Amino acid sequence: MAVPNLQRSVVEQIVREVVVARFGAPGARAAAGPNPLVVNVSARHCHVSQEALDALFGKGHQLKPMKMLYQEGAFAAEECVTLIGPKSRVISNLRILGPCRPMNQVELAYTDAITLGFDIPLRLSGDIKGTPGCMLMGPKGFFEIKEGVIRAARHVHVSPADAAFYGVKQGDKMRLRIGGECGGTLDNILVRVDKSFKLEVHIDTDEGNGLAVGPDSKVELVK
Repeated sequence: MAVPNLQRSVVEQIVREVVVARFGAPGARAAAGPNPLVVNVSARHCHVSQEALDALFGKGHQLKPMKMLYQEGAFAAEECVTLIGPKSRVISNLRILGPCRPMNQVELAYTDAITLGFDIPLRLSGDIKGTPGCMLMGPKGFFEIKEGVIRAARHVHVSPADAAFYGVKQGDKMRLRIGGECGGTLDNILVRVDKSFKLEVHIDTDEGNGLAVGPDSKVELVK
C-alpha cells in the first residue's frame, strides 16, 4: 500500500511526542481544596483491546510502559501504531495508552480529524456508539475498528473529597480559567468522580495550544 508524504501536522506531532518523552507532558498546577489541581494536555492516542494488540503486535503481546501517567495505573506504552483514515490518509506514531481495555478507541483533536478527512463527534470517553471507525497498522498486521474514533470531551477527574469541596457530582460541568497572555476560560468541563481519581483536568492539544497551557500557567477550576 502506498503511503502519502507526511503532512505538517504529522511532523509536528512526532516532534511533540519527542519533547514530551524528554521533558514531560505540558501541564499546569494549582493548589486548591484537599488536593492540588493538575491540568494536562492529552495528545492524540488510542486505547486497544487485547484482541487488537494481538493482531497488531503478535499473539500474546503485552504493552510495555514507557511513562506512567497521572492517574493511578495508567501509562503511555512504548508501542505506537499507524492510523489509516479516509482516502488512505495516515497519522504515524499514534501512542497506545495502557493497560488494555475491553474496547478500542482513538482520541483525536479536530485538527487531526481534518488532516485525516474524518468527521468526528465530541464524546465522553467510552461513548463510541455510532462513531467512525478506522484501520490501525502495527508491525505484525492490521486491525480494523468498526467504531471508536472521537474527540474526547474535556473533563476533570475528581475524588469524592474533591467533589465535596467543589460541590459537584458525577456528570456536572465546571469551568477552567487559564491565565497568561493567551489565557481564557473553558466551559463544559465534565465531572467524573471515582475514589481512585486524582484531581486532574484533561484537555486536548487544540485547546492547550490555543491557550498556551504550560507548567507555569495559573489555573482555577470553578463550578
